[in-house]
Amino acid sequence: MKRSGPAWKLTDMWILAVLIFLVLASWLAGLWIRHGEKLSVFDQPIEPAGVERFAGTEGPSGEHQSVVREFLAMKKQVKGMSRKELLLFTRNFMENMPNGKEFTSRFVPVEIDGLPAEWVLAPGIDSSRRVLYLHGGGFIAGSPNSHRSATSQFSEVANAAVLAIDYRLMPENRRIEGIEDCRAAYRWILENGPEGHSRPSRLFIGGDSAGGNLSLMMAAWVRDENLRAPDAVVALSPLCDSTYSSPSIRNNLRTDYMLAPIFGRLLKTPTWILSWLFFFENQCRQANPLVSPVFGDLSGLPPMLVQVSEAEMLLDDARRYVNKARKAGSPVRLQSWAGLLHVWQLFYPEVPESREAWEKIGEFIRQVENNPA
Repeated sequence: MKRSGPAWKLTDMWILAVLIFLVLASWLAGLWIRHGEKLSVFDQPIEPAGVERFAGTEGPSGEHQSVVREFLAMKKQVKGMSRKELLLFTRNFMENMPNGKEFTSRFVPVEIDGLPAEWVLAPGIDSSRRVLYLHGGGFIAGSPNSHRSATSQFSEVANAAVLAIDYRLMPENRRIEGIEDCRAAYRWILENGPEGHSRPSRLFIGGDSAGGNLSLMMAAWVRDENLRAPDAVVALSPLCDSTYSSPSIRNNLRTDYMLAPIFGRLLKTPTWILSWLFFFENQCRQANPLVSPVFGDLSGLPPMLVQVSEAEMLLDDARRYVNKARKAGSPVRLQSWAGLLHVWQLFYPEVPESREAWEKIGEFIRQVENNPA
């Protein structure tokens, strides 16, 4: 026997009501996943004592512009790629970055309880001085090999042995597993150097982009674990906020030639859907300080130097982090460059601005050592 028309209409209304409820619940849950402290209060300019700005009189150098043209060409290559194809392209590109470069540093493989790593040793360095370096690559790409331009230069300017680790990457592994690798490496470097078991006379943490995120997270974790604190932390273009809510994420979309191809896709996704995707991939809320250091307690941190380009999408991530940390009493400084690529420091020695940035990192480390807190 067929149902009457009104009965069918009532059933349809219930189905529609359930669907509306599910969509609304998902939207509200998405808001909860990304909800955190209101960070817009830290968008104001940094006080003069905590910031330095650098800009060429005629704009970025010709060498830098040459690298920009390469990225513009790659933007056309990645257009239309699937997520899997983009992942493979990114990994291959990063692994090939050191090709053709000559290094004076030695690269010595080492294993930390199953975690692959390498010591990077510039000529004549003091191996009792050490750096734990955490590479960038969006948590999905990169390795000690891909970042040898940075680690070899860090070894030189810090007069230290650099430990670069091959932490576990997504999507094959969970975000927390990469974090656990960083923590294990820090505990290990407190007791081990290139020549074997020994404690460091000086210890630094450094990282770029995703590795900058990990470096800032590590600084807070070390404090909370009451471990021997690093003497200083250097974060290059760090991702500080995984809610992607800072103004420059959108305002600098057109001027960030490196991150725009990836972030551009994310920004087209409704924020509540993006929040759910983040939660499923990372097993935590976007505003969790574990993945968004700017939402954490930023008091009692060691001296920090944050370098960022004013043209990149993560500019305001850096500004917010530095403002909040300084307000909490931590000695954190920002250095910004006009018109440069995200993590331009990797293009050493070809790009003059990269050489300048590494000189400033060396100066910062010397200042920290000459003026201990």
